Amino acid sequence: MSAGRQGTNVRERALSIDNDEIVQRISASFEKQGLMRTIGATLGSVRPGQVEIILTPHAGVSQQYGFVHGGALGTIADSAVGFSAMSLMPSDRGVLTTECNMNFLAPAEGDRIIARGKVVKTGRTLTFCQCELFAKRDDQEQLIALFTATLIAVDGRDGISD
Repeated sequence: MSAGRQGTNVRERALSIDNDEIVQRISASFEKQGLMRTIGATLGSVRPGQVEIILTPHAGVSQQYGFVHGGALGTIADSAVGFSAMSLMPSDRGVLTTECNMNFLAPAEGDRIIARGKVVKTGRTLTFCQCELFAKRDDQEQLIALFTATLIAVDGRDGISD
């Protein structure tokens, strides 16, 4: 079976990418997302195959008990894995989530919520990613959720490229 059919080795693909170019591409795309601005999320570290998104809890993203709402957690997790996948793709391709799952492990409360997305396996069309979400308080991190997603590469469709 050819390497294209088996999927691309994530580490090999990441090593072949210019990190400064990826940071610029992901940053520019992140700035286009109105929802990230609306909820107050910011872009953290960006490396080929790995992207971090940070959310500072506030009343606008809380649920009735004062924790960060699961919808806000899913939003930053989905963007973190999407940008992780996009970071390994040519600049003329976009990505869209085709499936995702989230498991909540603890209430989302702290000074910051950090979503760390990473590519697990890339293929010609589909990319599988995971994201760990942490609540950070006083330099201590607590794992609060796990998110997995399958993303599809989109090529040649008007409006979907970066």
